[in-house]
Amino acid sequence: MTAQAPAHRLSAMRAVVCDTDGVITDTAGAHATAWKAAFDAHLRGRGDPGPAAHRPFDATEDYLRYVDGKSRPDGAAAFLAARGLRPAPAEIEAVAGEKERLFTELIRERGVRAYPGTVRLLDTLRGAGVPLAAVSASRHAREVLASAKVLDLFDVCVDGVEAARLRLPGKPDPALFLEAARRLATRPAHCAVVEDALAGVEAGRRGGFGLVVGVDRTAGRGMGDALRRAGADVVVRDPVELLTAAGEGTPS
Repeated sequence: MTAQAPAHRLSAMRAVVCDTDGVITDTAGAHATAWKAAFDAHLRGRGDPGPAAHRPFDATEDYLRYVDGKSRPDGAAAFLAARGLRPAPAEIEAVAGEKERLFTELIRERGVRAYPGTVRLLDTLRGAGVPLAAVSASRHAREVLASAKVLDLFDVCVDGVEAARLRLPGKPDPALFLEAARRLATRPAHCAVVEDALAGVEAGRRGGFGLVVGVDRTAGRGMGDALRRAGADVVVRDPVELLTAAGEGTPS
């Protein structure tokens, strides 16, 4: 995929909505690590018969397939169901709560960095006066963006706290993205979505957004094809590819 190909479509968009983890900030690894620790401990403690129930959580495949881009309860329920389990709501909440605790510890110990290519894209868009929104199912999104020193690049942030307050359903429902577009005063058809999660790409497509960009940082694991099947108009390795090689083309 060349840099010029998606830039032409991006130039027709009046606003851009970006997912946070994996697109703006390099926090997907911390999420996956926290999920693995929480799930593996839970599976060991259940004592269910059968190898599927005890197979450890895969921090790459299982993360991308079941939890990436989803709210914590939705992700916990999806993974446990895939292991053939029928957990009670309290059990789902316990796993999700443990994941939350572990993730909080990780980001406070390690800190957070923003992807340089994404920052370059955001700086260019902001310089051109393009409204920008950050979206995340995580309640930590504002803290993460502030820690990475990029929160001020966004006009709007719709995170897990706002989703809970407004009772917005999680991805693949497009409610988070639609709320971001509403706050940017831009119709979805005139707005681009940039996402790395399958659920998020599907949400962008369901929401009728004018351009749905999939970000594949998995280095040849077949995620690009999966993002296209989920509804991505274009897939890039780094959002900076959305800028033209010459002239740093931006929406007008």
